[in-house]
Amino acid sequence: MKKLLFCFVLFQSVLVDAQEVFKSNPQRIAVQEITTLKIGSKAPDFKLPATDNKFYSLSDFEKHDILVILFTCNHCPTAQAYEDRIIKFTDDYASKGVGVVAISPNSPIGLLYEELGYSDLNDDYEAMKIRHQEKKYNFPYLYDGDNEAVSIQYGPVATPHVFVFDKSRKLQYQGRIDAIERPGKANAEDLRRVVDEMIDKKEVSVKETKVFGCSTKWAWKDEYVAKTEKEWIEKPVVLEEIDVAGVQKLVRNKESEKLILINIWATWCGPCVMEYPDFLVLQRMYGQRDFEFISISADKMDKREKALKLLKAKHSGVKNYIFKDEDIYQLIEAIDPKWNGALPYTLMIEPNGKVIYQNQGTVNFQQLKKQIVDNPLIGRYF
Repeated sequence: MKKLLFCFVLFQSVLVDAQEVFKSNPQRIAVQEITTLKIGSKAPDFKLPATDNKFYSLSDFEKHDILVILFTCNHCPTAQAYEDRIIKFTDDYASKGVGVVAISPNSPIGLLYEELGYSDLNDDYEAMKIRHQEKKYNFPYLYDGDNEAVSIQYGPVATPHVFVFDKSRKLQYQGRIDAIERPGKANAEDLRRVVDEMIDKKEVSVKETKVFGCSTKWAWKDEYVAKTEKEWIEKPVVLEEIDVAGVQKLVRNKESEKLILINIWATWCGPCVMEYPDFLVLQRMYGQRDFEFISISADKMDKREKALKLLKAKHSGVKNYIFKDEDIYQLIEAIDPKWNGALPYTLMIEPNGKVIYQNQGTVNFQQLKKQIVDNPLIGRYF
């Protein structure tokens, strides 16, 4: 009987845990009028999922005399510029009764590929987990992207935007972290001043400041999503012929002054076709920066129309080439003498021909995006 009871309790525990597993589901919501929370207002309560697979409410932070609620996100260059400062602030003030919690207010459905040029991650829940793990956040990172119900009550205008509450959870400050965005030039002076004044029981001298950063991605502000998608789909798709000399010139990369990514593929190569759209995403993310994606079809010239048809179906509005010579081994040697010829094959080249990425087979796009954005030609900050 005891064994049966134990099993029942264990089953109930597993059931409760299973019910708490969060699956994100971003929703389109009606237009809202957003007003930033006023000084002296009580902190609106919340129950939001975090990147540690737990749910957090305002009461989970009641032990802290001061609570800093930071609205931030993955993709914004300004938000990324402040990550290390917030981590350091949290370390410095944890023993002083100060708690920090971060909330991502952005709706993933309101975010364009073209807005991701300074990041390897978008703002969805799974991407937040990656950022938390990589940066080793020492504070909870909460997701509000499904309906933005909590963020609407606080009214962050940009990321990052901080709200500082006293023990009774009345708002004492809202605004910027400090006045200098670029890392290494400031140390969260505005935030530290506010918190120090509150610790010393002083009146907060400056209660509000303007904030600078990427605007909050409200779910109803999606007019550019369809427009941008239409523009991309309508880009002309052409397939130019290229010979050995042309391939060698591409690989030398002496004229573009860009980081170029070359993918060699073929219509008969299943993995090539399946992963090809992800390369186009890279172009949309980083194409407005010093980056360019170029495709080279290894199909025979008599399959040119088939290759072009596939490129049009994928909306490949980039530089597309087909190798025109009969001897495919000349293509192999021109691209990379170390390549054994198996498809797909991808390489990334800096200006003046330095190859910094080579991959035979399908690509790990998360790793590749990280390598792109961390390259000095691209970078995460303005």
